Amino acid sequence: MDLNTVTQIVRPAGREEIPAWRDGDAYLAGGSWLFSEPQDRLTRLIDLSTLGWEPLRVSDAGLEIAATCTIAQLDGLAAPPAWTAAPLIGQCCRAFLASFKIWNVSTVGGNLCMSLPAGPMISLTTALDGELVIWTAGGGERRVPVLNFVTGNNRNDLRPGEIVRAIHLSRAALTRRTAFRQISLQNVGRSAALIIGTRDANGAFVLTVTASTPRPYQFRFDALPSAGDLTARIDATIDGTWFDDIHGLPAWRRAMTLHFAREIVAELGGGAP
Repeated sequence: MDLNTVTQIVRPAGREEIPAWRDGDAYLAGGSWLFSEPQDRLTRLIDLSTLGWEPLRVSDAGLEIAATCTIAQLDGLAAPPAWTAAPLIGQCCRAFLASFKIWNVSTVGGNLCMSLPAGPMISLTTALDGELVIWTAGGGERRVPVLNFVTGNNRNDLRPGEIVRAIHLSRAALTRRTAFRQISLQNVGRSAALIIGTRDANGAFVLTVTASTPRPYQFRFDALPSAGDLTARIDATIDGTWFDDIHGLPAWRRAMTLHFAREIVAELGGGAP
């Protein structure tokens, strides 16, 4: 879609060339949402793709994902063999249920900044205890856990003029065992529940609930919980805040979340996958 109110596009080659934020600005990365509907309030786009960020950086510390990394680039990562959580990357990429055109344009940072309940990059990076590196408007930097970054449906902790620079996933998180469950009302529909379980070498268990709730929730246990304990924790925390839209009623989302949570505990406890 043409954005006919935009009168200027800025293509900075470095951080020092990024202009001061003003009303009517928008940062452009992939643009898969930005160009999908009218944006009458916008007058200037600041193109982040010209900054030349390396999409993916593997190190002894873990994985750094640039905010401008596309879904296709992330899905194509050749992860080290020791990263037992690596299959989760492909599973979450495929939860987009999007065409190859979207995969090659849509960015990881854009999915996080949209902060929709069904954003699968939110699910992935929350489940692996991701930390956002955010460039502040004053030239500084701050770091925020993804779990705390997304605060509700299309709401987050990003302040005017701030830019999500990268997401860091630690090596410790990437070497956990994982279990993944996702459901939609239609075969190619938006996720109504996307639940991920992880378990580390010491037996600690973490359940991450997304898509069925307006924001991510995490439940941590030192060992695998019983089905009753897990259900009680989920219900006590999420009671009354299950997401409600055309893609699923709250009662159904709760039922599927609890069903998947029990399946994940059984799988990570040695039961059938």
